[in-house]
Amino acid sequence: MTLSLLVSAVLISFLLFLRRKKVSFGIRVMTAMFLGVAVGAALGKEAEVVGILGDAFVNLIKMLVIPLVVTAILSSITTIKDPAQLRKIGLKTIGLFLLTAVIASSIGILVGNAFHVGAGMDFNVKDPGEAREIPPVTEVLLNMVPDNPVAEAAEGQILPVIFFAMLIGIAITIESRRNPESVEPVKRLIESFSKVMFRVTKMILKLTPYGVYGLMVRVAAEHGLSTLLPLMEVVVAVYLACLIHLVITYGSLVSFVAKVNPVRFLKKIWPVMVVAFSTRSSYGTLPVTLKTLTNRVKVSEKISSFVAPLGATMNMDACGGLYPAVVAVFVANVFNLDLGATDYLLLVTTAALASIGTAGVPGTASIMTTVVLTSMGLPLEGMAMVLGIDALLDMGRTAVNVTGDTVASLVIADSEGEFDRDSFNSDEAADELELNEAV
Repeated sequence: MTLSLLVSAVLISFLLFLRRKKVSFGIRVMTAMFLGVAVGAALGKEAEVVGILGDAFVNLIKMLVIPLVVTAILSSITTIKDPAQLRKIGLKTIGLFLLTAVIASSIGILVGNAFHVGAGMDFNVKDPGEAREIPPVTEVLLNMVPDNPVAEAAEGQILPVIFFAMLIGIAITIESRRNPESVEPVKRLIESFSKVMFRVTKMILKLTPYGVYGLMVRVAAEHGLSTLLPLMEVVVAVYLACLIHLVITYGSLVSFVAKVNPVRFLKKIWPVMVVAFSTRSSYGTLPVTLKTLTNRVKVSEKISSFVAPLGATMNMDACGGLYPAVVAVFVANVFNLDLGATDYLLLVTTAALASIGTAGVPGTASIMTTVVLTSMGLPLEGMAMVLGIDALLDMGRTAVNVTGDTVASLVIADSEGEFDRDSFNSDEAADELELNEAV
């Protein structure tokens, strides 16, 4: 324990030195991630105590989520003066989420079959885990409507909070058209509180490299090669599917729909991808996502503040599309079950709907996979075989999820005339300086 703390103190001092030398935020986070992996792998269980840094950072991020989501949604909706435009933006956003989820699950099926994941493996699970209860569709829909917004916010139920915030925002928008003077103080309060929340966010973002270091030390210490090697085929398949979805699906949307350079776009959102990969949390990455979209991608705050929080809840291409598809193929191969065209169609449909329908349920990826396997009549016990490497898979899944949020924000903003193309194509050095000043 003493050695791990001593080594960590030295490495954190090195990260502070990099910040004083104005090394870019993305490079500092990547450096922290690799240093954490090295320390965790080298010192093993002894280094787990350093994970307290990551736990503290995650707690700070969780502290931000509810107030940040509420203010972002309210601020976004109240800047849209026409309710018809709000409806149009909402339909476009959810439609795009469903489209990319369908494509993601299709890619997962193709890659899973190409790798023959699970073929020749014996079903051998020491601890199959507890059975997960699958909520009926009616219950999922009902849970989206809050009966006590304060209690649900305290419990971290994001979707009911978003529903409540959207309802308040729509009411303010309608009232402002009929009697603008009566709601002007409320709108000023929302604007002021939004600025305060973003200031708090900037303060916490400064701690990202050190929190990432602690998170990666714990992951590397808990999951060694002995866990990874037997299921390396699944890891490779999931990450390859993530890469294909990122390059082909998102690359096509950025290139042919938004008509911007995809390489330039990826460079601008790189900090978002790095933080998502290391924290494994779409909600935890939300502050960086919002900051990057407005400051570097040049999407208007009106669009980014609406699409990004909604995406962090509902846009689960990797967790709800790619991953369940690969696991379904894996389980079918392990148990020597043949899947036909009807099964694959059901898989794609269920995965796409589950990516949105189960958004408010804790344990998103596992729940979505459970829903998919059950709908196809596949043994749930097979999923337990991949739970040991879930943390490793979740890094790639989360990076893809938040990339999808930024792409959706760009596409929607471009379609609504809320994307500053000239500023996006301007000197990248100015963007990097702006981000470094923020974090």
